[in-house]
Amino acid sequence: MVFYVSLSIIIAFVAWGAINPSHLSETSSTAMSGMKEYFSWFYMLATTIFVLTCLYLAIGPYRHLKLGPPDSKPDYSFFSWLGLLFAAGMGVGLVFWGVAEPVLHYMEPPPGYEAESEAAAEAALKYSVFHWALQPWGVFAIIGLTMAFFKFRKKRPGLISHAFYPLIGDKANGPLGKVINIFATLATAVGVATTFGLSAMQVSGGISEVFGTPNNITSQLIIIAIITVLFLISALSGVDKGIRYLSTSNIIIAGVLMILVLFLGPTVFLLESFTTTVGQYLGEYIPLSLSLDPYGDDYWFGDWTIFFWAWVIAWGPYVGTFIARISRGRTIREFVLGVLFVPALLGAIWFSVMGGTGLHMQVNEVVDIAGKAQENEELAFFLMLGNLPLGTVLSILGILLIAIFFITSADSASYVLSVLSSKGTLTPRKITKLAWGLLISVTAAILLLSGGLEALRAMAIIAALPFTVIVLVMIVSLIKGLRQEL
Repeated sequence: MVFYVSLSIIIAFVAWGAINPSHLSETSSTAMSGMKEYFSWFYMLATTIFVLTCLYLAIGPYRHLKLGPPDSKPDYSFFSWLGLLFAAGMGVGLVFWGVAEPVLHYMEPPPGYEAESEAAAEAALKYSVFHWALQPWGVFAIIGLTMAFFKFRKKRPGLISHAFYPLIGDKANGPLGKVINIFATLATAVGVATTFGLSAMQVSGGISEVFGTPNNITSQLIIIAIITVLFLISALSGVDKGIRYLSTSNIIIAGVLMILVLFLGPTVFLLESFTTTVGQYLGEYIPLSLSLDPYGDDYWFGDWTIFFWAWVIAWGPYVGTFIARISRGRTIREFVLGVLFVPALLGAIWFSVMGGTGLHMQVNEVVDIAGKAQENEELAFFLMLGNLPLGTVLSILGILLIAIFFITSADSASYVLSVLSSKGTLTPRKITKLAWGLLISVTAAILLLSGGLEALRAMAIIAALPFTVIVLVMIVSLIKGLRQEL
């Protein structure tokens, strides 16, 4: 039921975008504007609660409980586990926004900063790290931990609905549970299809910058077709082979690329920027987490901070389910420290190195990254790489990096969608994975053709509002389950 209902709704939604993209765009834009105007405070409070809950679980009375039987061992080494976290989580986003976001913040800074000033440059990195550090991984950690606990410790099916079993009991198997699972499936499919389209745009932009090929819709569709074949092959290989090997390779490539940029770029400046940015982030964490612009128009926060929080929550069921799948045997403390702090630290390093290099070039007028990024964000990363020594080599590594993140994200998403629509089994049928993989690709392609990609992205953000409530209730359910377990 979950599979067919979800599939039908997505097909109808795609048809709306293909037949009347302007109406879809207008409707979604209006709804998104209302959401940002009336619920920004709610998103800020909710994401802060998620992080504080994670900290409590890491140091509280439940920290030694294992996500599985007391004698269970982790299925993956720490390095492989970390690679898989990025395969499902922020890999694509880090590459897409790593240079574009700091540079755009420098040109159009948060309220209270003067554009293109020294203070704006510092704020640009600080807010970029804030958007990609603890808050997003707090969302993923809450959902992943809750699902892993009930799946591996309490032997419940691997479905979002069964994370609420202490609160709703057997209703998790009834209509209420199916509604929760349908909603989670829809949010996942919509979010992944949108990212699929954005990734195609960035790969196309990178190839265009390096090899001079056209950066247009035809190139993007060809890239989607090629990536689809590759990720379906990976998907049919299973988590233990396809995604695992690709994600480990990607962590290595990302590390090599970041080290090369660090030493080929303004090294001392980047090290000072990292130290300053982390210090400001930690020192201002609470004000950053709870500050809006009530005496202004909240325009900047709505377009950036609230956009990212809603986008992350829309991705929550997908990333959380996948993280749960790969975390059997870890203690709650190990899970929280691994999922919350390690990716947050790596994200801070990534933005300090990549974004710091882009900012250095922009401030010193080496290249006008911001001018092109304001029209095509996907080009910022490759403009920065191309203006370093060994620029062509670095750009090719960058294309390889985003392509593999592209494959692993689509691969893990097709797996999660199959789990959610197959009664929670961790070994869904291959035909189900193929069906979801093809649907994701077709959705992205049709929306690129119809111009409806931005509208779909807006709908994913809107869908995050009710799911935020669901995650807050999920915390109550998890605490109740943990208390019963002790």
